[in-house]
Amino acid sequence: MRAKPSRAASLLVTSVVLTGLLTPGAVAQPAGEEPAPGPEAAAPAVVDLADIPAEPPVRPARPPRRDLFGADCDTVVDGSRVTAYCHNSYPETDLVRLHIECDRWWDVDGDGVAVPVGPAGRTELTGRCWKEVRAVWVSHQRP
Repeated sequence: MRAKPSRAASLLVTSVVLTGLLTPGAVAQPAGEEPAPGPEAAAPAVVDLADIPAEPPVRPARPPRRDLFGADCDTVVDGSRVTAYCHNSYPETDLVRLHIECDRWWDVDGDGVAVPVGPAGRTELTGRCWKEVRAVWVSHQRP
């Protein structure tokens, strides 16, 4: 049976390796120049094994997963007319709302009223612009 290395030992080995890699750069100073003052020049780095936790910290519990929610909606744009077909396959009622963004600056964008779609229910939402449609989306809300 092979022993598992502890986290403390792994951190200690890593710090020793990093110190070995950084030391040649600190020693290779041109002659006659002093190293720049700083915290590294004042004292060498010391790792106290008592400061390293023996085990990783405990992760907080995940929040409970919420039930799936939201009707599945497909949108169809036909010229300046928009239709959204929504089907709710979940056991909770969904309030769906059609939003239409028109392409022309003078054309009024539309935000439809919220329509409840019950469990296993279907609905059709319609709207239009005077000219071209730029974007369409359906928003969902819990009642």
